[in-house]
Amino acid sequence: MADRFPQEAALRNGDRVLIRPFTQRDTRELYRFFRRLPPDVRRFAWDPIEDQALIDSWGANIDYGQVLPLLAVVGDRIVADASLHRRKWGPLRLVGRVRWLMDPAYRGQGLGTVLVNDLIAVARSHGLRHLTCMLMARLEEDAVNTLEGLGFTAYEYPGYGVDPDGNPHDMVKLVLKLA
Repeated sequence: MADRFPQEAALRNGDRVLIRPFTQRDTRELYRFFRRLPPDVRRFAWDPIEDQALIDSWGANIDYGQVLPLLAVVGDRIVADASLHRRKWGPLRLVGRVRWLMDPAYRGQGLGTVLVNDLIAVARSHGLRHLTCMLMARLEEDAVNTLEGLGFTAYEYPGYGVDPDGNPHDMVKLVLKLA
């Protein structure tokens, strides 16, 4: 992994971003990034990202073998967070899971594709056989389209997830066969 990062990527609009792993020094800026996201994005995050103590714990407990968190940075500002999650044991130890959150100003610029391609390359280099991602069907349709464009197969599950208010939402599980 160390030889892949940091790396620079050019976006469709001409902006350049630095892609690099999250470190303990990044906790305060990652928390700021999460707080800058619109409320409708934050409320559907997989973790309570408005909790500074949670972000601090991520920084204090980094294990790149279990979770590889990547940041996309412009200047000193984080504009996206993506991660590859792996299990160390059990029948799913060769299956990785990807997640990401992105500043809405950077959507549609190819940043999601860059980040997911980086995670795919890392997953392959570690011998993973599949990658998965679970998304809310209607609310994250652009992300579903991005992953399908990268070769992921989508499986929709009606009413599988719920929003913070308890309302059901269709979910899409996306799977990419790597080997």
